[in-house]
Amino acid sequence: MRDYFSVASVFFILAFMSCGVGQRSSIERENLFNFGIGRLEDELDMFALEGERSMRKTALKMRDGLFYISNGNGEKIAQYNSYGDLLFLIYNEETNPPPLTLREKNDGEVITRWAYRWPLQEPGSITVNSEKHIFVEDRLPPERQSFDMEEKTILDRLILHFDADGKFIEYLGQEGRGGTPFPRIENIFTSADDDLVVVCLLPGGRRVFWYDSVGSQLYNIYFSKDALPIPPGRFGLTPSLDGIAIAPDEKKIYLKIDYYREILDESTNTVSGRETDRSCLWMINAGDAHFSGSVDIPFFEAVSTVNNRKTTENLLYSMFGVMNGGRVFLYYPIETGFSLLILAADGSDAQRRGIINVSNDELMYSTFDVSGNGILSALLVTNYEARVVWWRTDKLAREM
Repeated sequence: MRDYFSVASVFFILAFMSCGVGQRSSIERENLFNFGIGRLEDELDMFALEGERSMRKTALKMRDGLFYISNGNGEKIAQYNSYGDLLFLIYNEETNPPPLTLREKNDGEVITRWAYRWPLQEPGSITVNSEKHIFVEDRLPPERQSFDMEEKTILDRLILHFDADGKFIEYLGQEGRGGTPFPRIENIFTSADDDLVVVCLLPGGRRVFWYDSVGSQLYNIYFSKDALPIPPGRFGLTPSLDGIAIAPDEKKIYLKIDYYREILDESTNTVSGRETDRSCLWMINAGDAHFSGSVDIPFFEAVSTVNNRKTTENLLYSMFGVMNGGRVFLYYPIETGFSLLILAADGSDAQRRGIINVSNDELMYSTFDVSGNGILSALLVTNYEARVVWWRTDKLAREM
């Protein structure tokens, strides 16, 4: 997304038509494959055509050249190769027509394309470990949901675990295998040693559940809205937790926190508003929940001209994700797509910038993924089709 990492086209309305992107060059985009909008096995249901429900989450994960797409509206999960061949499908048979080009795989049978039936309700965030096992968020039916009086939130989510062929293994809850349902899930990640990390959104903040490769809980870390860190030597700032990402190669959590300060009207000695002070990236060691350091994130400088007068406004980047080695991918929407900033979180000030081109009509729905080796992929949806693309941002990151 974020969330993850979904980006709505409304951001283009908010972005300045003329932005100060300097001499940043466009990063070459490769259009890999596309498919239609609809209910067939090789299509995505994106717009709730029957009009009975609102838009649900659709998520993308790329690992080792394979693309995994969970489709909430379609109640299915699909795996594609980079040529767009549908390799397997997990689908709810009550809401999907029987696949025409796939058939169910029997144990021990060797076939190249297959399907499995599973009663998916609302698959959302998805991640894949080194063994190609799939972990996907799903929603419980109303009769199995409960309410947490202490956290004041509905517990209605589980993590489903499928093997590399798409066959169901088990489900995970808060305590691990077979545990209590989760509250609202913001995103899920795989980390070092094939650990699984679940980030949940709560009324008072965010909670990070961390599990080992066999589903046993290792850490349970709560980030309260009222206890976020403040940069040393700064006073009177109001922090806002914008996003959380997990390192793919170490047990480390990244928090992007934006800070605001009040504007004082000296004539009346009253607060007249607030303005942006800075944005910081904080690193936390998962083992002891200790903040190991922070890095200031530079502003995106948006330039506009009104009545022949040029003004510059400092705007905040958002976070796509993190690759191996602590390289953080940040973005800001511009007229031709997104201005990309890759920032080293080691305090070295190393960074690379570029532009990723996305047209406005491709942002009816969009979701992005940063792989461990630094490739930025996206699922871009128009009124007529869905497109899977990537940018070889790994080459740009290696220059750091």
